[in-house]
Amino acid sequence: MGDRPVRRGRAGAVATAVALAVLLGGSIGSAAASGYPPLPIADDRGFLGNLSAPTLAPGSSGTLTFSVGDPLAAPLVGAVLTLEVYAFNGFPGNATDFVPVAGAPVLVTPTTSGPTANVSLGGIAPHSVARGSVQVATSATTPNGAFAVRTALQFSANGTAYRLASRGWFSAAVWANATELPNGSVTVNLTRLGVSGVLPETAVVVASSTFEWVLAALLAGAVVLVAAGAFVYFRRGPGATSGAR
Repeated sequence: MGDRPVRRGRAGAVATAVALAVLLGGSIGSAAASGYPPLPIADDRGFLGNLSAPTLAPGSSGTLTFSVGDPLAAPLVGAVLTLEVYAFNGFPGNATDFVPVAGAPVLVTPTTSGPTANVSLGGIAPHSVARGSVQVATSATTPNGAFAVRTALQFSANGTAYRLASRGWFSAAVWANATELPNGSVTVNLTRLGVSGVLPETAVVVASSTFEWVLAALLAGAVVLVAAGAFVYFRRGPGATSGAR
């Protein structure tokens, strides 16, 4: 419980990040700006790590794993991690769609089964880690491709409510408004996003042959990178929580 979360990437992601730019730049449900106080961007990497989704053949199941940590000086109270299958990039043809897609994988917990899983983690002590997982189930009709999984984390600390969310919860317009300056340089404005921080995403790969598995793995790697957006850039060190850096 004393180690910090470490985010894991997929091999080949850098070379193929552009593959899903259209997917993640499309119309995605926007997170509501609800006045959650921003946290230091450098702390984002400490909240969600070891996010790893399975590669599955249609009709099989596997496990999506994660770790949630507390990089703050105060304990996290009532921590809940939300995982949601929200977009699909198929192959061959690189067809893009947003869930619901017929036969899309479902996330399974002891009490629920569907595109969304809410995992209650309870309290997490400062600088400690809680590890967890959800099952991912496909059907015989699940199409080949990469199913993007967005993430969100809610908790309270010192009596204040916080919410962190990944790229997939924001529309292209909202994301651009919060991460691009007029001169084209990169920024991050958590106040405009209405969240306390930005989290990474992952993708479930579904493939019925070895060749398709390779294609899907590349697509899933692209999801991880493109969906992260400014997260990867700003996690490198401390900076402003709601303005340009």
